[in-house]
Amino acid sequence: MDAILAAVEAYTDKAHGEQTRKYSPDRYIVHPMRVMRLCGEYTQSLPVLAAAILHDVLEDTPVTYTELSHFLEATMPHHDAHCTLQLVVELTDVYVKSMYPQWNRRKRKAAEAKRIRNNSPEAQTIKYADILDNCIGIASQDKDFAPVFLRECRQLLSIMDKGNPQLRKRAEDTIRQELATLDYSR
Repeated sequence: MDAILAAVEAYTDKAHGEQTRKYSPDRYIVHPMRVMRLCGEYTQSLPVLAAAILHDVLEDTPVTYTELSHFLEATMPHHDAHCTLQLVVELTDVYVKSMYPQWNRRKRKAAEAKRIRNNSPEAQTIKYADILDNCIGIASQDKDFAPVFLRECRQLLSIMDKGNPQLRKRAEDTIRQELATLDYSR
């Protein structure tokens, strides 16, 4: 399993290329690897861990569904490849600004929330880890955007209830702490 996850990490790192995290100079791969490690505290499912690493590839890179499918089929057993691809698709935002330019952020996020509500427990677990990692420290990094983002994440967690409950609680607690930090700094 370690060799497969290492191959998935290398593929993801190459796909994200020179992208960096929004609030740090870290290469983008740092985020999906943290998401994978968070998920790894609760599951050892290869498709879940691989999808955690790949969760932003279809959304944020030029990699296509077909290219990702071919890579996964060449890297892991067929069933695991199929499950991993399905999870990545579930985690890929559909209601993005480029596809719905006439919709404001609130409308896009509401539509996305309705879609995510029906995701599998495994995809929701990965999303909890993604939210947790994205929320840590945001109050100190972007005081203007943080309240909007944290409330969106809190709303999303309120309707996603099929994933790992301990990880969901950690994400909720992090959001609460970040919002409290904002309240104290105003």
